[in-house]
Amino acid sequence: MNTHFAPPIHPGEILREEYLAPLHLKPYTLAKRLNVPRTRIERLVAEHTPVTPDTALRLGRFFGTTPQFWMNMQAGFDIAVEAKAKMADLEKIEPLTAENFAEARLSA
Repeated sequence: MNTHFAPPIHPGEILREEYLAPLHLKPYTLAKRLNVPRTRIERLVAEHTPVTPDTALRLGRFFGTTPQFWMNMQAGFDIAVEAKAKMADLEKIEPLTAENFAEARLSA
């Protein structure tokens, strides 16, 4: 298995570079508008904490996106990080093919 994953991009980087910077918004201001502690947004844009469902709901409402947009970014980041960490283990897994299907059923 020769799987290549793109370098992970934290959702906080997207929030910081694609939303806050162009709008000249500070994390504190966004936090105030979202009615969350300022540290939540500060830690998110510093890439120290993940997007939670609650934060995704609030970001979606504020920016006119969907909560799924933010959660999908987080899931993609988490998968990329985990894939890199587990690459050696993943390489040992033989993918199911038509050729080995019968063998897999018999050994179950």
